[in-house]
Amino acid sequence: MNPKILSSIDKASKVIGKTWPLHTFVASNPLSGYENSSFFEAVKTAKKHFDATVFPEAKMYREAWEKGEIDNNLLKGLLHEEGLTNSPEEYLKDIEIQSQQEALNANHDVDRIMAKWLAAFMDEGLAEWNMPFKSEGFYNAWRLLVIYDEETGLKSLKNIPPTSLDALESILRDFPETEYTNILTYHLAALPGWTGYINHRQESNSEWQQKYPITLSDYLAARLLTAKSLGISLVPEVKSSLENELIIKLQYILLKAWEQSWQNRLVNTLENQSVLLKTVENDSSPDAQLVFCIDTRSELIRRHVESSGNYETYGYAGFFGIAMDYESLDDGIVRKSCPPIVGSAYKVTEKAQINGKNKLEKYNAKNDIAKFSKYFLKRMKNMLPSAFGYVEGSGLYYGISLIARTLFPRRLYQQQKKKSYETTSFCEPDINPYNSSKACEISLDEKVGIVKSGFDLMGWKTFSPLVLFVGHGSHSANNPFGSSLDCGACAASPGRHNARTLAKLANEPEVRKALTEIHGFQIPEVTLFLGAEHNTTTDEIVLFDSEIPESHSVLVARLKKNLGKAQRSATADRLGTSTKSIVTAEKKASNWAETRPEWGLAKNAGFIVGPRSLTQNTNLDSRCFLHSYNWELDTTGKALEGIMQGPMVVTQWINNHYYFSTVDNNTFGGGSKITHNITGRFGVVQGNGGDLKMGLPLQSLFDSDDRLYHKPLRLSVMIQAPINRVSDILLRNENLKTLLDNEWIYLMVMDPKQNNGIFRYKKSIQWELMSDAKTVEFNQQVNIKEKVLEEISA
Repeated sequence: MNPKILSSIDKASKVIGKTWPLHTFVASNPLSGYENSSFFEAVKTAKKHFDATVFPEAKMYREAWEKGEIDNNLLKGLLHEEGLTNSPEEYLKDIEIQSQQEALNANHDVDRIMAKWLAAFMDEGLAEWNMPFKSEGFYNAWRLLVIYDEETGLKSLKNIPPTSLDALESILRDFPETEYTNILTYHLAALPGWTGYINHRQESNSEWQQKYPITLSDYLAARLLTAKSLGISLVPEVKSSLENELIIKLQYILLKAWEQSWQNRLVNTLENQSVLLKTVENDSSPDAQLVFCIDTRSELIRRHVESSGNYETYGYAGFFGIAMDYESLDDGIVRKSCPPIVGSAYKVTEKAQINGKNKLEKYNAKNDIAKFSKYFLKRMKNMLPSAFGYVEGSGLYYGISLIARTLFPRRLYQQQKKKSYETTSFCEPDINPYNSSKACEISLDEKVGIVKSGFDLMGWKTFSPLVLFVGHGSHSANNPFGSSLDCGACAASPGRHNARTLAKLANEPEVRKALTEIHGFQIPEVTLFLGAEHNTTTDEIVLFDSEIPESHSVLVARLKKNLGKAQRSATADRLGTSTKSIVTAEKKASNWAETRPEWGLAKNAGFIVGPRSLTQNTNLDSRCFLHSYNWELDTTGKALEGIMQGPMVVTQWINNHYYFSTVDNNTFGGGSKITHNITGRFGVVQGNGGDLKMGLPLQSLFDSDDRLYHKPLRLSVMIQAPINRVSDILLRNENLKTLLDNEWIYLMVMDPKQNNGIFRYKKSIQWELMSDAKTVEFNQQVNIKEKVLEEISA
């Protein structure tokens, strides 16, 4: 086997990202393989490989410019820096004139054929009849069956090499080795959704991948053999670019002007808040503290919770620092419940409370019947002998069901909600470490470490009688992309399981004793930790308080009443209606025809790391992730380093997921929900085939087919901390410095040691003071570098 082929496959695979399955639809940067290149060079390369749109359309820029979202003077300045002296209006017209002619892809036939084969092989239980020979792997199964597919022209088994590597070697020997990577990249990029899912299956090594393996080399061999048989050129055709370098440069300048205009407004808002804080002090102890996910949707509910009573809110990544998988009591499936970049150290299951064993037994018996009924009905509907009779016989039942779902969606939602939270009344989370050799319990040190880590990252000093860890989840009907609305920090799972688990750990007497005696946290005996969940479709916050002591019943009752007020005002704010806002939200949650049950993280543009006082009493329009941080308590900088290495990287993924899904919804997004079809239980295609959709659907990003809701801007991060501390962290973490130097993220720092002056990051750890554009270069002293090197070596 020619080793050059293997290395070329590896290089070509960097072009595609990962397509996540519907049940855990994780937001990720589709160009993650390009992050070692500058954003500008990366999108130019992606445009070439995917024939995709990589900047906002001209009409998006014009709308932003005419609304004043792009500062005209700022735009003129950026144009002049590049030697462009015409007016912004003239350049906008140049971009508008430059139109892209759509033509049928030269590879349309081979794309369609390969999509058909991939859908059949990669099916994960949706189809009633399996493709034969699947356990032999994709290439072997395809090889044995393709001779019966008249579309491919491959009629004889003896003409098809026995292995995928043999096939690639036989085809590529006709080309110079220098062309291998180019050819393979071209064919992987032709169906980036499907090849991205192959990437995901290979890396995750899921149960389906173990049973029915598929590799990129399998796919490439089958594709190239098919293309050769059909007489389609294997080499990408050289196209004369309709968009010249000037147009691309103009698009990028407009994007930067839009982003920096938004940054300037954010800076102005935070500076005004900083001035306000010097005159307003509030020393009253809060009745309760609520910790929400950093999710942009939490920004709105936090404002309304704080205004409903004497409450204090915090922001923390929604998996609450527990690297865990969760096993569902309903179906026994184990799902990841922490960021994909984090390895799961623990598995959480449900255990009956002291008086809940009988309830658990009844629930399991009822659930077994429901699972069998579902399985039986699915078999009846899908099996050929019974399908026609089933449709005829069940028509009345389904007719009544459709009428009920259409006319009474709110009542249906309330029933489903009750069932969703049923087990929390008699079960509690049980956390155990993953251990293949024997069952073992999580140690006290690990429990203390999990709770302490959260307190450290949030900069916690005092504790109220009630402390709530509030995970979040969504509720929608008839929505293949439903998991994309759940907690991104929990790998597109609801955050309630993590919240309940952390509350349980924090309530354990041994844990609290260690936190107080060893780590100095002054946790009053009266403090009670509770898990809760924020439903982001209805803004209801449900408390998991089935075992609260009598001493806290009045406090909890008052909190629930005020959270009801917060729900009413939050839904009214979000939905733009002053009457029956909760009713409207609940109807949207269960309306099977609703294409926008909620907006998810649309409009995200910023990530603010600092105390709540920086943003309190400020309406950020749900555009910012908010992570609590107290620079004075983080004397070593380790907490900030953890935030930058974890949540900052994840929010960049989310931001780019939304950016690319918006600028080219066909290539990087999910297309229109109206014509979606689910394939294989793991993804959707548009209509009856084609590429697997890798991003967000049109309706999650646009008010209408052509009117933006999400503004495609790169993530702007604001951190309140001494600037030298941030510089030290960047010196120690080359991956973060690379993201910043390559402009995948903007970084601004509010330095409390310099009168809260705000600095913008420039390349190579240089900073620009934003107020007067004076460049301040922080040359790292020798002793600082030595200190960093000593820490790294230690």
